[in-house]
Amino acid sequence: MNDLLIENARLPDGRRGMHVLVLAGSIDAVSDAPIAAPEGTERLDAADLLLSPPFVDAHFHLDAALSYGQPRVNQSGTLLEGIELWGELKPQLTQEAIVERALRYCDWAVARGLLAIRSHVDVCDDRLLAAEALIEVRHRVAPYLDLQLVAFPQDGLLRSPNALTNLTRALDMGVEVVGGIPHFERTMADGAESVRILTELAANRGLMVDMHCDESDDPMSRHIETLAAQTHRLGLHGRVTGSHLTSMHSMDNYYVSKLLPLMVEAQVNVVSNPLINITIQGRHDTYPKRRGLTRIPELREKGLRVALGHDCVMDPWYSLGSADMLEVAGMAVHAAQMTSQDAMRDCFEAVTTDAAAVLGLPGYGIEPGHHGDMVLLQAKDPVEAIRLRAQRLAVIRRGRIIARAEPVRSALALPGRPAQVDFLHEAR
Repeated sequence: MNDLLIENARLPDGRRGMHVLVLAGSIDAVSDAPIAAPEGTERLDAADLLLSPPFVDAHFHLDAALSYGQPRVNQSGTLLEGIELWGELKPQLTQEAIVERALRYCDWAVARGLLAIRSHVDVCDDRLLAAEALIEVRHRVAPYLDLQLVAFPQDGLLRSPNALTNLTRALDMGVEVVGGIPHFERTMADGAESVRILTELAANRGLMVDMHCDESDDPMSRHIETLAAQTHRLGLHGRVTGSHLTSMHSMDNYYVSKLLPLMVEAQVNVVSNPLINITIQGRHDTYPKRRGLTRIPELREKGLRVALGHDCVMDPWYSLGSADMLEVAGMAVHAAQMTSQDAMRDCFEAVTTDAAAVLGLPGYGIEPGHHGDMVLLQAKDPVEAIRLRAQRLAVIRRGRIIARAEPVRSALALPGRPAQVDFLHEAR
């Protein structure tokens, strides 16, 4: 645990000239006046740039990450071919390969200032290789990254013969969150029954729920309604997350006007995955093509907590990605048409504070008594950070700088122009 004094920083809420002192890994003081630090404290001059809490990915699949091309490439680009591909790959998986790929991705994440990930882990393989591998990875990366695991029955809780038994085994091994995929069950009734079983399991064990829900263009895929109703019935308010909810893009407005109050009553969290949703959904459309994204602005306007996830990086579903949550936020800005200043700040919060709240991360944020986890960005404010996909100048974990990068500048040699030009914009 290092002591660190960060001076002359901007914070996401607009405060400038701020100083943050971290002692023994925890934030001791945040002040707009200079702070006297103990002798030997490391100093970091933020140079009037943005100091943010670290990025948080609220929805990811670490067991599949970086497996692109194994055993073949998804030619149609659809969700269902991706699931089919993953089914072909599962028998070939080894625990060692999953661990190696996951650790490599976590290194990418740290370099990008991404210090907390909620990863769904497939439990439909009776060997539970992926669960064992990611539990090991969680232990190995704990000094520099928080990894939260979701027991995810990828092939359907009722559709896959041993899924419920395997899911329960995974929870007994130490997986923390109950997952599900009701829209992939054989019938709508089976989907609703899977939601009941899984939410009751979570309630009995005192666990959170994060369910792949209505990842479909079908407006009649309405399992979020069942999830909200079961959440309310079981008193799980605030502990349940509906991920994707892409069918809401296609639902008629009257039905949504009834659905939103139900979700508010249950205090259901929402995670949208804009990079993957806009890529996978709408594949059966000609024109006009649906964006396939859930109704992020409307959900936020109702007071629901909406976070964003990367979902996939170089796997059977998505051939791109680099653990950059600013890219995720930028896609939400475009695809959800959230281009006002306030809306863009909302997208930044969706990959920082709101995502941390969905995961229930303790000690998150730049406040006295919280963990000394931060990222210094080459930007003046959250909007500029999204616009520039800002360079991560310093990534800080418990007061220790664990990653650094040089500022991005363009060196020009033009008559009458400065020798170096940066891309920051000082608002007037």
